[in-house]
Parts: sequence; structure tokens; C-alpha cells
Amino acid sequence: VQLQASGGGLVQAGGSLRLSCAVSGLSLDDYAIGWFRQAPGKEREFVASIRWSGSGSMYASSVKGRFTISRDKAKNTVYLQMNSLNPADTAVYYCAAGRILAVNQPLLRVGDYEHWGQGTQVTVSS
Repeated sequence: VQLQASGGGLVQAGGSLRLSCAVSGLSLDDYAIGWFRQAPGKEREFVASIRWSGSGSMYASSVKGRFTISRDKAKNTVYLQMNSLNPADTAVYYCAAGRILAVNQPLLRVGDYEHWGQGTQVTVSS
């Protein structure tokens, strides 16, 4: 199983970036893909998630309305479009795959995800 995150970089406040998470070696029908981020000295926190099958996406309140998560099933890739970035968004962003065990399982915690990518750095300058 491999999750390859990419697309990070340096951007000015107010700018945009699109992160990609390419997944291989895993049948994703029973999984959700989540994005988390970790700033220096802080715990890893939930950003957004999307169920591979069916509908359903969730966002942290801090990014709702600015970030959009989407998937391309043909490419086995999940995207995180990040707009109106601000310095508080600076962090290493990780994508992860978590198996859905219940219909209404929210999958918001680090422990809900079994497979993790290597992370991509996002730096927003003021």
C-alpha cells in the first residue's frame, strides 16, 4: 500500500495550492481518504475526508469554505484544493486511508486511518 502526497510549496497569503494523493496497492471501495496536517510543535489534526464510494465529505471548521476535497477514481487520486490560504495553514500535510467500519463512521481521528503517506510541506507567507 502506498499513498503519495504531492503539490505542496510556498505561497503568499490569499493564494491557492492543490495537493494530490495518489493511492496504489489498495482496493478503496470500503475506504475513506483523509487529509491531516501537522504544524511544528502541534499535534496532527484533521483537515478533510472523502469516502471513496458513494457520497460524503467532511471538513474541519477551520478550512470549511476554503478547502475542497475531491477524488478521481480513474486515477486513484484524491485532491485537496486549498484557497484563501493564510499563515495558520502552514504545516506538513498528510493523506491517509481509513477503512469504513460503520455507515455513519465520521473518520476524524488519526487512529481511524491505517495507511499514511509521507507528507508534503505547505508554507504560507504573510
